[in-house]
Amino acid sequence: MPSQEPPPRRSSQDQAPRRSSRDAPERRRVPGPARRPPGRPAPRGPRPAPRTLRLGSPRPRLRLVSLALTLVMLAFVVRLLQVQAVDADAYAAKAEKSRYLSVKLAAERGEITDRTGIALATSVDAYDITADPKLFTPEESKTPDAPERAAGLLAPILGTGAEEIAKKLRTPKSRYTVLARRQTPQVWNQIKDLKGVFAEKAAADKAKGGPGTNVLAGVFQEPSSKRVYPNGELAAGILGYVNAEGRGGGGIESMLDKELAGQDGEVTYAQSGGRRVPTADGTRETPAVPGSDIELTIDRDIQWAAQRAISEQVKKSKADRGYVIVQDTRTGEILAMANSPGFDPNDPGRADSAAMGNAALQDAYEPGSTAKVMSMAAVLEEGAATPGTHVVVPNRLHRGDRLFKDDVDHPTWYLTLNGVLAKSSNIGTILATGQLGKTQKQANEVLHSYLRKFGMGSPSGLGYPGETPGILAPPGKWSTSQQYTIPFGQGLSLNAMQAASVYSTIANGGVRIEPSLVRGTKGPDGRFTAAAAPGKTRVVSEDTARTLATMLESVVGDEEGTGTKARIPGYRVAGKTGTANRVDPELGRYRGYTASFAGFAPADKPRVTVYCAIQNPTKGSYFGGQICGPIYQEVMEFALKTLKVPPTGKEPAGLPVTFRPSG
Repeated sequence: MPSQEPPPRRSSQDQAPRRSSRDAPERRRVPGPARRPPGRPAPRGPRPAPRTLRLGSPRPRLRLVSLALTLVMLAFVVRLLQVQAVDADAYAAKAEKSRYLSVKLAAERGEITDRTGIALATSVDAYDITADPKLFTPEESKTPDAPERAAGLLAPILGTGAEEIAKKLRTPKSRYTVLARRQTPQVWNQIKDLKGVFAEKAAADKAKGGPGTNVLAGVFQEPSSKRVYPNGELAAGILGYVNAEGRGGGGIESMLDKELAGQDGEVTYAQSGGRRVPTADGTRETPAVPGSDIELTIDRDIQWAAQRAISEQVKKSKADRGYVIVQDTRTGEILAMANSPGFDPNDPGRADSAAMGNAALQDAYEPGSTAKVMSMAAVLEEGAATPGTHVVVPNRLHRGDRLFKDDVDHPTWYLTLNGVLAKSSNIGTILATGQLGKTQKQANEVLHSYLRKFGMGSPSGLGYPGETPGILAPPGKWSTSQQYTIPFGQGLSLNAMQAASVYSTIANGGVRIEPSLVRGTKGPDGRFTAAAAPGKTRVVSEDTARTLATMLESVVGDEEGTGTKARIPGYRVAGKTGTANRVDPELGRYRGYTASFAGFAPADKPRVTVYCAIQNPTKGSYFGGQICGPIYQEVMEFALKTLKVPPTGKEPAGLPVTFRPSG
């Protein structure tokens, strides 16, 4: 079979030129499958022309970045200008505040002494236990529970709850907190020893590559002072106490707190990590000014005798409370003011709240027959009667809407006015004061005026915190029964100081001197400043006062008197018993009795007044002459000997108590 030769190739010159896609006429594409000869490869279509990449202009982006950088730099410049120029002082102050620590320098509280300079209240060295809460944060202490761990260690030593201590330590924004005030040196020594133990453990742990944690590193101390009462309960009702903040919480401590406290100082120093930097500049210190010393009129020994006597009788009588007041009749100075029960001002937290005040000044009660001396003073001063005036006293007396009687049933008594006082007759007193006016209304007004002069219904003048003025209604508001009970001491109320002042007024020749507790103050410079002179008021004439003193002697000296248990060998004693129905403060009605005794000695040349009252005695006698008379005798005798008052030089006049009826 003859071979077939391939067709001759065309040379490049012979080939027809190719048309570009632009030159080729547009061909209409027929739908349907394209047909091509078998064995021939599919023709390639025309290649697309390559696209040209065009780059965006960089100028807008550069402008935007430049603007942003400019704004940022401008913000930095403005802030820098504000910090360094506008707010420079404020930021400097903040920096100084963070660097420097200001600590108060507590002023030493002044002493309180008796009239002879014996300390009744003083201050001793102590420490305030403080802490830097920042040093207890997890970052500083390297311990997540540092406040709780430290609180658990400190609570038994400080006697405070662990939760309370931990709460104070969990204040990271603060650099200073007080954990406990006025702790003894022994307490700080325990904490210091414990800090030393933990410091050694922390050093050993750090040497081994550990964190070296000391949870007590942020606990410190500041010098302070602690109030101490060397005599315990003695005169606690007068002195009061100092509260947890170091301020007076009652009594003289509160009354004269400003003078006693002085002025606190302040020291500001550079610190680092809660510790003082001794080489840093800028330390400023304002020294504290100590408080003034207060000298009281109280005599410690007489106060002790009075407090012992009243405490024993209150216990023996199972009474609610009792008080004794001793006063210098010539000056009005209080030599003793004892209350029972009392409290220990060294530990007021454990005291019974009912015993923490001064009941002798804060209790208002109906005095009973000790108030009859004011009625007798009015009768004598007004010339309505004399000590020898005859008074017929029946067993019962009907006045107003009541039937009045004496403490004991008796046949008709034929008494002198002196006898009415000596036998403490309620009926005789009603009859005598009825002579003060032509009508009962006029008599009430006259009696009321004398009661006011004696100080009833007004504060005593001591200026003591919480003192009651008592209760004395205007005469126009006296009820039908009050106009007859007030003359013998029921229907009005007073405090023990007011009652004592009545007898001191008679002893002082009819001139009332406001009682005083403070003799003067001694400042930090050592200069003594005497207290202002007390006010004086003429209540009755000297003749009336002298006559009353003689009548009061009959109460004690006459065998028919009610105060024979108050006699003191070698001295003439003037006094008066009292037994009153007592208003129960809880029930608001009469229940029990108030027993009392008041008087002065020597009767012919008075120097000392003693007043005693016992509230609600429930065992033994409740009559004032029986349970308060012996206290008066004991305390008065001790005071006369302490003050070296000489015995009486002459016998009493001996006024008659009774008279014989004619016929």
